[in-house]
Amino acid sequence: MAQIEILEEIKKLPTIERLTIIESALHLVYEDIQEVKHPIDRTSKKRQMATAAKVLLPDYASSGELTAFTSLDSERFYA
Repeated sequence: MAQIEILEEIKKLPTIERLTIIESALHLVYEDIQEVKHPIDRTSKKRQMATAAKVLLPDYASSGELTAFTSLDSERFYA
């Protein structure tokens, strides 16, 4: 999708949703800038991912909605 198309679609949204999208986009850019300034080594990245997984574990364990598609894990996927 081209930049012009994206902007046209954003124009159709209510103001609060536009602001949310802009905020999310800026956050992604900020993360990219930080990654360039301070690249995270593999060990730190793995540690961060493990911590995030531990924090989310109760959500996945208690809610069937979050694990509904895991029944497809044994299916072959072709992109």
